[in-house]
Amino acid sequence: MIELKNVEKYFKKPIRGKGVWGMFKTLFSRKHTLVKAVDGISFTVEDGESVGYIGANGAGKSTTIKMMSGILTPTNGEILIDGLHPYKGKERNAVLKTIGVVFGQKTQLWYDLPLTETYDLLRYIYDVPEKDYQTRLQELIELLDMKPFIDAPVRTLSLGQRMRADLAAAMLHNPKTLFLDEPTIGLDVLVKRNLIEAINKLKTEYNTTLILTTHAMSDIELLCKRVIILDNGKILFDGSLESVKHMFGDKRNVTIQTDAPIDTTAVTDKYEISNISTESDGLLTTFTIDAQKIKVDTLLGFLLNTYKVIDVKLSETGIEQVVEKIYEDNKDGDGDGQADGERA
Repeated sequence: MIELKNVEKYFKKPIRGKGVWGMFKTLFSRKHTLVKAVDGISFTVEDGESVGYIGANGAGKSTTIKMMSGILTPTNGEILIDGLHPYKGKERNAVLKTIGVVFGQKTQLWYDLPLTETYDLLRYIYDVPEKDYQTRLQELIELLDMKPFIDAPVRTLSLGQRMRADLAAAMLHNPKTLFLDEPTIGLDVLVKRNLIEAINKLKTEYNTTLILTTHAMSDIELLCKRVIILDNGKILFDGSLESVKHMFGDKRNVTIQTDAPIDTTAVTDKYEISNISTESDGLLTTFTIDAQKIKVDTLLGFLLNTYKVIDVKLSETGIEQVVEKIYEDNKDGDGDGQADGERA
């Protein structure tokens, strides 16, 4: 369904002088530097496959999504969506009718129009038959719980409502491929969970090919079985989510607040813990564990039975830390630019 062959994307960045005069001279200067946003990446995605496309900020994720959806043209290389180029003439129009795109920080909805009128316009744009459109719209309204605000202008919607409305807009024409660029950014826990569940149902019911970029590993775990990790425009890892956990450990942070300092040595002697840090005069302690070796409930049970615990906080290792670990291992390897487990 998706194929990228040695894709590169460079942006020209003008060299600007200092002050107002320097800014004025930049208008007439051709001096610039080339910024490599995407640097020779290649991968394929099968029909119906769900892939998490992850990396730190500035890694090139959104640029790749924009090239695959036809918004940007690659500097070099080739992109095929179901055998067609998304950035070339008539092929571009054909591709756009088969894909849906949701950008978490932007919207495709009309600000002052009610959602019903916005969707009606999209029906004409995508040339969706009236009967199919009405059936599809009712399914999406029910699945995404949009009935309370379906007739409201977009400008009156909350962030969570707008994200659900954007997802519905992207799915109205029953696309073969769905690109989601940080769709849960800024959402609270409940709204985020409901949105992820809706996406999961949609992709399962219609066998939609999914590319998801996000910083939330929990979203990746719920929606994707494969991950591609990007750093500085290059692919560092391409493989299953399970293989990432196996290679680098399923790191969890268990933070407890106690009424008195705890004996961290006693905990270390009992369990294999990679890192322990304390704050607030020893009253706030964070244990970093490998969840494949130590169960969180086992450690918590010991701590709750041994100490007077006032508060508990659980968190996963951030995506930036995972990328950093893979990048470090990649530099320490044989220098061929491929991490273990990467697909050919």
